Amino acid sequence: MKLSRILKLSVKMLVHSRLRSWLTIIGIFIGVAAVVAIISLGQSMQYSVNSRLQGLGQDIITISSGSQRAFSPIEGGGGAAINVKPLSEQDISALKLVPGIAYMNGAVSGRVKAAYQGANTTLSIQGDDPAVFKEFVTTTLESGRYLTQSDSRAVVIGNRVAYDTYKKPLSIGSMLVINDKTFRVVGILSSSSGFGGSDSGMYMTTKDARDVLANTTDLKANEFSSITVKVSDVDFINETTTNIENALRNAHHVASGKEDFSVTSALALQERFSSVLSGMVLFLGAIAAVSLIVGGVGVANTMFTSVLEKTKEIGVMKAIGARNSDILLIFLLNSGLLGLVGGIIGIILGVSATFLFPYIGISLGPGGSTFQTIVSPELLVFGVLFSMAIGMISGAIPAYKASKLNPVEALRYE
Repeated sequence: MKLSRILKLSVKMLVHSRLRSWLTIIGIFIGVAAVVAIISLGQSMQYSVNSRLQGLGQDIITISSGSQRAFSPIEGGGGAAINVKPLSEQDISALKLVPGIAYMNGAVSGRVKAAYQGANTTLSIQGDDPAVFKEFVTTTLESGRYLTQSDSRAVVIGNRVAYDTYKKPLSIGSMLVINDKTFRVVGILSSSSGFGGSDSGMYMTTKDARDVLANTTDLKANEFSSITVKVSDVDFINETTTNIENALRNAHHVASGKEDFSVTSALALQERFSSVLSGMVLFLGAIAAVSLIVGGVGVANTMFTSVLEKTKEIGVMKAIGARNSDILLIFLLNSGLLGLVGGIIGIILGVSATFLFPYIGISLGPGGSTFQTIVSPELLVFGVLFSMAIGMISGAIPAYKASKLNPVEALRYE
């Protein structure tokens, strides 16, 4: 029997059993749609998180006081730190001996009351060394300039502080009253899509920050809230991180596991997020794949029923010369078509669900960036082929039984 004839008979079987075929296809496309949507959303989230973490600077390492790691010193970290010991000039001296560090910045940070034209609010400030300030700012300037060593009572502000915090927008030259001290805006940062609080923060010299926070912090004149370092080669950031930890353990006279400081980098956070997201996607994808197994059982049940209904026809085909392999192929192609149709519909539904997510308010972090949808072509091809394979595998046993029917007994079947 010609292959075209076999394919035509398979399609005819699918069309003539519409209700049963569609009930079977539902089990397939629900599974495929769930798997495609979950994996695509996982990849999209991973891309979005990675792109935002890159806004922290891939070559920057942050050292915080206390053994709990924090996302951003300017926003106060991720919770109450334990085993706290302030960082000091002694730590900076120890870090100067660590190879691979290009720049170093001791920062003083805290929360302050900031007033503009009679409107008051509470904002985060960070005092930085003006000599290296621009090396650590991961957001470009929208207007104005960076801090310089000659600055006094000057402040660089985040984009949200400039345009969204007060009723009237701030501009270069605007005067802010920060903890009863007057500062002039010399720079406004561009809007940032990364974590780290640059949009909501204000930056000034370390000397000014100490002055502003004098009554609200216990930091001494030679102490810092955090220290950031910029590595000379990002490819060796893990080795540099290890060397920094070793240097600070020696400087603080603490053993491994007893640290009173924490060292982290955007690259380490990115790897951690990627690992967690990959695990979640794999777990949820495995759950969704269970429905594919259920769909496969449905295909097998449909094919067994189809064999019973077509028993007499099978006998006729065999009587006029159809071979066992022809019968086997007819039913295999029929079950494969069930999987193929279910896979195509599942792909359409899964992709549609993925593209709908940006329209239901998905965002990551404060001021969240646009959620970029990613649908891998390889995933779509895999989804179609896998669903077709599920159909053919599920229909293999019924197809084999159909091919082995005795033509005489098949013709007698009522």
